[in-house]
Amino acid sequence: MASPIILLNKPFGVLSQFTDEAGRPTLAALLHAPGFRPAGRLDADSEGLLVLCDDGLLQARIASPRHKLTKTYLVQVEGSIDETATGRLCSGVMLNDGPARAVSARCIPPPALWARQPPVRFRAKIPTSWVEIVLDEGRNRQVRRMTAAAGFPTLRLVRWRVGPWCVEGLGPGEWRRMSVTADALREASRVAPPKGHNGRP
Repeated sequence: MASPIILLNKPFGVLSQFTDEAGRPTLAALLHAPGFRPAGRLDADSEGLLVLCDDGLLQARIASPRHKLTKTYLVQVEGSIDETATGRLCSGVMLNDGPARAVSARCIPPPALWARQPPVRFRAKIPTSWVEIVLDEGRNRQVRRMTAAAGFPTLRLVRWRVGPWCVEGLGPGEWRRMSVTADALREASRVAPPKGHNGRP
């Protein structure tokens, strides 16, 4: 039996929830989806793909690291990242909650993404570069902590893919509804992460 899901391109500055007592921007300003909740979270200062479900079991299966559903991030970092640093991310870096490693990490050219609002602060004397990082777990601010541990602080973080689903074709705040079966999700958990992306949102 298929279950409905929503794929949303969460903009910068929006919380991954529908209400906030402090009055900060939430998902409620982007879509009306009673019963749907995010399967996993993105920090307010991160952008990109957020998967929402109205089925608690499916939500847990997508979000739980136990099922090894990979997540692909496009990350702009401070400094000129190189293969030595991406190798460190794959072999493992030590965080305050234990070691963490990427499934894969590679340097990439600047991707053709939507413009972030507000834009990343430009500093003429400090270079920036991009790296694609694939994880199969999702600790709090893990990507940012990993790149910092490797010596390259994160400036912009975009989640490009979750398992078989991609944010391609969705602008900030845009979403689409689709269906997924339990069998398809189990198969996606067994498939190796895709190699790269075409850089076009």
